[in-house]
Amino acid sequence: MLIQPPYPKLEEYFTEIGEVGARLSELNCCEGSSGNISVCFNWPCEPDKLLSEQIQVKLPVFIPKLAGFTLIVTGSGCRLPEIYRNPARYLCIVQIHADGKTGSLFRSPQRCFEKPTSEFNSHLASHCQQIVATGANFHALVHTHPPYLTFLSNIPTYQNAHMLTRRVLCWQPEMITHIPEGLGWVPFCVPGSDDLMNASLNALKTNRVIVWAKHGIVARSEIGLKNALDLIEFTEAGARYEFFNLASGGQGEGLLPNEIGAICDFYHFEQNII
Repeated sequence: MLIQPPYPKLEEYFTEIGEVGARLSELNCCEGSSGNISVCFNWPCEPDKLLSEQIQVKLPVFIPKLAGFTLIVTGSGCRLPEIYRNPARYLCIVQIHADGKTGSLFRSPQRCFEKPTSEFNSHLASHCQQIVATGANFHALVHTHPPYLTFLSNIPTYQNAHMLTRRVLCWQPEMITHIPEGLGWVPFCVPGSDDLMNASLNALKTNRVIVWAKHGIVARSEIGLKNALDLIEFTEAGARYEFFNLASGGQGEGLLPNEIGAICDFYHFEQNII
């Protein structure tokens, strides 16, 4: 999907990231300074109008295909629920240079961080993969720690994409219509590592929502940042239902395979979820 002019202003994204951080807090998804958010786009902007301090940085991954793109990303150690109060303190802007190895980083002198999120490598690589694959000029990525989903990812029975998809998305028809391809699965990797980045790239090729084992969730969207937030809300709601079902001794049946099949047939979805 290509976003057409008039393009959103930087201030609009600053506000939206703050709103998303506040909503994730309401969902109990971002304890302490956990979680990170970024948007990547390719249209003219003037980051120094919002963030006056500029430095040159080496990027954690080589991404020449994103030369000229701009990212807005949360700072390392920042609390997502507090962004809305003063976004310039918690966000930085990175403009990628033509060499794909370096960029200009813009930040506020009053910032409460020194560098972008520790998962910056995964954000950059994921944006690049999806933008190249789709030809989009915008991509959003959200990583957070939904408690029910993260708990389920610690149970061996749920530690594969099929089981998670079948048991988490079976509790409401809307879940399937919003995430018809199901959930991706990434076995545990050290946070911030290249192993986690590479495993995430593999899972994100076919999924918009992936679960990081014993860690949390990642959602992506080329539509908008709040679309990625919606995907997280649907997934966590399903995990909450599944948790309640486990607590009740498995008395709920959820949508049956034939009912899921009927939904997929009606909306012309591939039936990967059954």
